[in-house]
Amino acid sequence: MSTKVLFGFHAVTVRLKTAPESVVEIHVDATRRDARMRQFVERAQAAGAKLVDSDDQRLIRLAGSPRHQGVVARVTPLATVHSLDDVLDAVSGAPLVLVLDGVTDPHNLGACLRVADGAGAHAVVAPKDHAVGLNATVAKVASGAAETVPYLMVTNLARTLNELKERDIQVVGTAEDAEQTIYDLDLTGPVALVLGAEGAGMRALTRKTCDVLVRIPMAGAVESLNVSVASGVCLFEALRQRRAKAD
Repeated sequence: MSTKVLFGFHAVTVRLKTAPESVVEIHVDATRRDARMRQFVERAQAAGAKLVDSDDQRLIRLAGSPRHQGVVARVTPLATVHSLDDVLDAVSGAPLVLVLDGVTDPHNLGACLRVADGAGAHAVVAPKDHAVGLNATVAKVASGAAETVPYLMVTNLARTLNELKERDIQVVGTAEDAEQTIYDLDLTGPVALVLGAEGAGMRALTRKTCDVLVRIPMAGAVESLNVSVASGVCLFEALRQRRAKAD
């Protein structure tokens, strides 16, 4: 039976909540007995999970990181959505997609997934050859969102963007030199928001494929935002507009 590792309170708690049957065993720090750990252990026991007392060195080996918070789970992989078409076909209402071009840092990806989950995005899309895949660090930073938001890695990003356009989904790219801001654009319809890596931005072909470019207005000396922060600004502006329209 193939398994993968999740670590950290948030990531493991979300898996216990959404798919407890997939949790093979949970290793917990035998020396940690504070209120947060006691509450977690109670939840894990209520879900019927197998608990294993482990020391810090074993937890580090299992997690591949010292930032395990005393909680490391072995879980069976969940059934994954096979394609972006599958995701979009299941959406009721206007799709909202986050596209990441060139995000290779697992901490940034994890934060982007967390933001996407919070804003109700239906999927996060990235190219296979210019992106980080899902791993334990991504899952830890995502605080459970790696389990709830489809993360789809595509062979040809420009082609995928054109396929989105064929579905009447507006492809909105972010660029520091764009004339209009994210707040000038109507985001209540079907939208794919495209963000590039901090500093480098979108690749030339990705930029060329976008329907429209927008910028996030900056009032201070800093010229750009971290990609996960920028994703949050854009996605939650879309959410704000959609809720205002629904009221």
